[in-house]
Amino acid sequence: MSTDVSSADRPGTGATGRRERVPKYYRIKQRLLQMTDERAPGSPMPAERLLAVEFATSRTTVRKALLELVSEGRLDRIQGKGTFVARPKVYRTLQLTSYTEDMRAQGLNPASRVLDIGHVAADEELAALLEVEPGDEVLRIERLRLAGGEPMAIEATHLSARRFPGLRRNLTRYTSLYTTLAEVYGVRPAEADETIETSPATPREAGLLGTDVGLPMLLLSRHSRDRNGTPVEWVRSVYRGSRYKFTAVLTRPAP
Repeated sequence: MSTDVSSADRPGTGATGRRERVPKYYRIKQRLLQMTDERAPGSPMPAERLLAVEFATSRTTVRKALLELVSEGRLDRIQGKGTFVARPKVYRTLQLTSYTEDMRAQGLNPASRVLDIGHVAADEELAALLEVEPGDEVLRIERLRLAGGEPMAIEATHLSARRFPGLRRNLTRYTSLYTTLAEVYGVRPAEADETIETSPATPREAGLLGTDVGLPMLLLSRHSRDRNGTPVEWVRSVYRGSRYKFTAVLTRPAP
């Protein structure tokens, strides 16, 4: 039995007195929202072809409505598995804490998988960020961050090899980079500049994070320094936009 949406959500009259046309995909989107409200978080949604039959429309129209709900965080697409009702997002407070600390604070089991680790030559931009000379060795650590076994982010950290000799070897002794820096080198990040942007998932990012190419990701850049103002690290992270949100405590500046 199909659900005809052609007459649903009839267009109303706008302020100019003209009848405003509501796109068909938007009416389907409202029906899909009703379906998500009737399902538990994490429940699968019907396949696109079944929804197209139910709503008597094309799969292209259904896909557009689904992708809009994914971008709004109401649905979550998992590569090779389908579309699901979104679960509550994992949050991170904008403060200078490690990924491990953030996940444990929410009762989640953090884990990391090293994707790549090795030395690279600093270009002019990276050299300026870490206060090293162009061409100096920088240790680059790329990790897949997980919570409860689910991929959450891809994180690439850059540190001066001269300031932290033997860091690659010492990382095998501790589960946290910040713990390694504190215990072995006596260095603790004290302040950081962090920016948050959005970026569409590349094929590699989508494959690692189990989502679709082109879906919105949260792109974070963090430049941290120790209490003396000396650079500690520069980090670029890509978070699944459908599973993550950031919170901040704001205070009014003194007059």
